[in-house]
Amino acid sequence: MPDQDTIERAHEDAREGKSPSTQAGEFVREEMDHIREGKHGARSTKQAIAIGLSEARRAGVKLPPSKSSSKRTRKKAKQDLAKGRKRGRKTSRKRSRAVTGALRREGHKAASRSSLSKQARSSARRRSASQRSASARQAVRTKGAAGRSAAAKKAARTRARHRR
Repeated sequence: MPDQDTIERAHEDAREGKSPSTQAGEFVREEMDHIREGKHGARSTKQAIAIGLSEARRAGVKLPPSKSSSKRTRKKAKQDLAKGRKRGRKTSRKRSRAVTGALRREGHKAASRSSLSKQARSSARRRSASQRSASARQAVRTKGAAGRSAAAKKAARTRARHRR
């Protein structure tokens, strides 16, 4: 069950007109925090992200499955979206404990900086250069002057570090 403040942050994003994926990002971030805190683990970074997206859909974020996702994933997303539309029954205690217990036995490497970086790189590699460029342009539009300046400084630092 997501924290109340995570749900509130997602609602705030929705009010500001941000995309469903941005709203869902709050839930994914919370999931990564849970893994880092040691609440539970995850088999892979992909699984941790999937848990966050599932929770987002169940909390009412209108996030459709990606076009390239498998039949099984699309079915699960449809289920989660339906669950998010109507108030469901309470999850059985047995089931909840079983899921938590299974996740607790998994490792905590999935939320590490290197794992997240590897996942981001591999997911970016699957997109074309024009798609990557378009999303970068969109990010620039929503960043604002101060954000752009900070990003430029960070990029300059990174370039300097790689020159050595």
